[in-house]
Amino acid sequence: MTTDDDWDETVDVVVVGSGGGITGAYTAAREGLSVALVEASDEFGGTTAYSGGGGMWFPCNPVLRRAGADDDTIDDALTYFHAVVGDRTPRDLQDAYVEGGARLVEYLEQDDAFAFKVLPWPDYFGKAPNARLDGMRHIVSRALKAEVLGPHADRIRGPLDTERLGTPAPDLLTGGRALVGRLLAALLRHPHASVHLESPLTDLVVDDGAVTGAVVRRDGARVRIRARRGVLLAAGGFEHDTEMRETYGVPGRSADSMGAPDNTGAAHRAAIRIGAATDLMDQAWWSPGLTHPDGRSTFSLGATGGIFVDSNGRRFVNESAPYDRLGRDVIAHIASGAAELPFWMVYDDAGGETPPLLSASVSLVETERYRDAGLWHTADTLEDLAAAIGVPPATLVDTVSRFNALAADGRDPDFGRGDEAYDRAFTGGASPLVPVTRPPYHAAAFGLSDLGTKGGLRTDRDARVLDAAGRPIPGLYAAGNTMAAVSGTVYPGGGNPIGASMLFSHLAALHMADRTTS
Repeated sequence: MTTDDDWDETVDVVVVGSGGGITGAYTAAREGLSVALVEASDEFGGTTAYSGGGGMWFPCNPVLRRAGADDDTIDDALTYFHAVVGDRTPRDLQDAYVEGGARLVEYLEQDDAFAFKVLPWPDYFGKAPNARLDGMRHIVSRALKAEVLGPHADRIRGPLDTERLGTPAPDLLTGGRALVGRLLAALLRHPHASVHLESPLTDLVVDDGAVTGAVVRRDGARVRIRARRGVLLAAGGFEHDTEMRETYGVPGRSADSMGAPDNTGAAHRAAIRIGAATDLMDQAWWSPGLTHPDGRSTFSLGATGGIFVDSNGRRFVNESAPYDRLGRDVIAHIASGAAELPFWMVYDDAGGETPPLLSASVSLVETERYRDAGLWHTADTLEDLAAAIGVPPATLVDTVSRFNALAADGRDPDFGRGDEAYDRAFTGGASPLVPVTRPPYHAAAFGLSDLGTKGGLRTDRDARVLDAAGRPIPGLYAAGNTMAAVSGTVYPGGGNPIGASMLFSHLAALHMADRTTS
């Protein structure tokens, strides 16, 4: 048994990770508990802070209601979520997420630190029952001036252009940075809450089968923190641990992941060592990724033209599909032996040499750098373009000819491009079947990217971590990408990862607030 003399610090709740997990720290503090938030890196926000929108998929919440979305119901949202996710995750876990989002928004809006707005974003499975095609299940945080955070104003992770290209960070926090900033500002209002950067988790402390604290490394020393109510693990995925990716068979490379750099699975490993059960460990939130001169492929979405062709010069996917579905199609195509990376976006000169994309997450650098790296090619004929990218010329000509015929007809029986609302979200509702007819022709190399792994610790609807027998491990909770995703092997809608991270962190804190203090 651990005695009082064995601890360096004592609080009610320890929260590991500062992305969506800050929601749990804030909730615990607001409920009157003392909280220590520990973050492995030197910045707050994790992968959440990288999100350009910072969206939350929370059906029927008050923000949506005020905007006029009063024709949706929780039952409709449950029908959609169940149809898409199926039985891959427990039904009561799915219900907890879908039912809990609106209540969380109500809870947060009682505090003037929070302000949200609607950002319409269509559900990702438009043909599933009760899919919301107008995007009215999705909200984002309003912008926030960094100065509100005082000494922590320059400690919110991102933006990606700042980290990768060296551009100055803006004073106005937007998207995921605004969400993290508002959560952090609200947390810091509570005197019994403390935050600690550069404090990576090394171990969990267990007494008589219950988690009673956490060990972190701070300033080169081991610090043992007693947690009277529990420890919440919300430290992201393990996307940047190559060995874990290989062990669990996660496709893709660490270099191409958009996860925060310190997401190396330390929380996963600590929990597994004490008997925590895991699920979905071969899964991630995938996407196609435009490849940059530094050799990294970055999360890309919103193809407004062009086609994707494989190493055989054949089209193989709906280029306008939601990014995770598209990424999974890329993985399946490679696994079948039909192709290998890179694959290519082929497009014409209607919009110039830049690929027709809404976003590649990181701003593009000078065109000549892509050319010099062999990532972008231009030719006067499709035959010459095919030779440049190493695919059979006749096949590429046939592929483009076939696609142009489909574009003229306005239908894509081959891959269904344009059949769902999301496919048309970035073309103003117009058909994304844009013919490739105007020379010169261009090709841009793509790889496989991800937003982080989604496999993790199995939990119940209160976010309590389960052991191999399905029993809760007392004192241990998980959320975010440290938790096995509630959505299983699919991505139901924009804002699902951040929304679930926030909601289950919140539920964990509420459960800890109800526990009897030991």
